[in-house]
Amino acid sequence: MTPLIVLVGPMGVGKSTVGHLLAERLGVGYRDTDDDIVTGTGRSIAEIFVDEGEPAFRALEKQAVRTALAEHEGVLALGGGAVLDAGTRELLAGQRVVYLSMDVEEAVRRTGLGAARPLLAINPRKQWRELMEARRPLYEEVATVVVATDGRTPDEVTRSTLDALEMKQA
Repeated sequence: MTPLIVLVGPMGVGKSTVGHLLAERLGVGYRDTDDDIVTGTGRSIAEIFVDEGEPAFRALEKQAVRTALAEHEGVLALGGGAVLDAGTRELLAGQRVVYLSMDVEEAVRRTGLGAARPLLAINPRKQWRELMEARRPLYEEVATVVVATDGRTPDEVTRSTLDALEMKQA
């Protein structure tokens, strides 16, 4: 068992929105590893970061990704930092992975880079740029295709993703 499509990219890029649309158009289920973590722990990601720290969250995330990759056959969205783990990147080898990309101005427009994002609590623009400098090469490493989302609607991104993967809609 393996996901049909795995979505990666920064927070706020639209993985959940596009993931739901892809799943609907392909006639498959949708799953999000961040949702799995929240459901499994009964706490928000922000609470886990505050109460236990980033390393504890990353351990939960690694296990959530491993489980979802083994169990889910539809569209799977990973949390923005899931690619930081080398083991996770190895698991993504051979998967159909789509990196949804956006620049900092688009991130500001979409998310406001607000306080609900624990890694962006102080100087969010600078933090976002630094996160992307560290993560962009990792997203690109695991990606089968890259789909830019800047200035595009979720429907446009969904169509571009299906076209890039040469997949037919249900």
